[in-house]
Amino acid sequence: MSYTNKNFPELKNDRLLKAALGKEVDKVPVWVMRQAGRYLPEFQAIRAQHDFFTVCRTPELACEVTLQPLRRFKQLDASIIFSDILVIPQALGMTVEMHPGVGPVFPKPLQDPSEIDALEEDGAVSRLSYVGDAITLTRHKIEGKVPLIGFTGAPFTLMGYMVEGGGSKTMTKTKEWLEKYPKEVEKLLSLLTRVIIDYLVMQVESGAQLLQVFESSADHLTREQFIEVSAPFLKDIRQGVQTKLEEKNLEQVPMTIFAKGGGHSLDIQAHLGYETVGIDWTIDPTEARKIVGTNITLQGNLDPQDLYKSPEEIRRLTIGMVRKFGKQRYIANLGHGITPQTPLGSMDAFTEAVHEAY
Repeated sequence: MSYTNKNFPELKNDRLLKAALGKEVDKVPVWVMRQAGRYLPEFQAIRAQHDFFTVCRTPELACEVTLQPLRRFKQLDASIIFSDILVIPQALGMTVEMHPGVGPVFPKPLQDPSEIDALEEDGAVSRLSYVGDAITLTRHKIEGKVPLIGFTGAPFTLMGYMVEGGGSKTMTKTKEWLEKYPKEVEKLLSLLTRVIIDYLVMQVESGAQLLQVFESSADHLTREQFIEVSAPFLKDIRQGVQTKLEEKNLEQVPMTIFAKGGGHSLDIQAHLGYETVGIDWTIDPTEARKIVGTNITLQGNLDPQDLYKSPEEIRRLTIGMVRKFGKQRYIANLGHGITPQTPLGSMDAFTEAVHEAY
């Protein structure tokens, strides 16, 4: 398959794109964060033979893993390319390893702001061309069944990993940087923003039909900190992608911001220029709608832990959730990524219930 062939099959199911743009839909669209991944036995079979980042870097493997949930769950209205937010620090020259039972580990995290200058911004996006190749291949193999979502981590979330050396429950080092090195933090976040904009534009050029930005560490920020170290860069990303797509005469694609734990700043998120705002399970849909207004699409927000309940209970909770959000300007999803031990029947119950709600 040629990665340069952008003559893609016609899209047959455009519910997701319609919902993101505020158009009427016949049914509420549904997809699940991390739907391509470790809860699926067919994914585990691939991982038994290949390192995690090898799967990310091999377009044929990333494509196969992206398609796996679509084969199993017929109600899904979207696919999301299999990749990881930490491919950006890798492209900047940092080593990231995936350790079993631990998650991502940076053997040499940023320990001092002077190390920012050693990050290899030039050519970073070209070193991520494998993601673009995976997107192009997947657009062909998906045969227009559903749209393909591209994504990135947000600057503050990426910075957290780069400074902490992996996931952190406290983000102590990152918070220390925010206090001690405000100018250097701005420099790092600006660098990441520039790379992210070009990375997302490359994903659209490769065939991504919607983009999602994951601010997965928003729960570590106060409202004031979110306004200072997250929101300006998220806004720059939205505007930067729009401007560069215009310059390249490429069609605009809708974008989603998902700030986990960002309930304190929903009103801020609603004014960043994103068509869709994703919310986690701690936020009441009725309250969220009051805050963001009627010109923004909401996405979410079933608690991933609810998928461990009985199929009947999952159906009841899901239908209740969907009806609370309403049919228009809504994309059904979980309030965070699906967890590894989730029973497969729970995904059937969840996705079917979304379509049954109206």
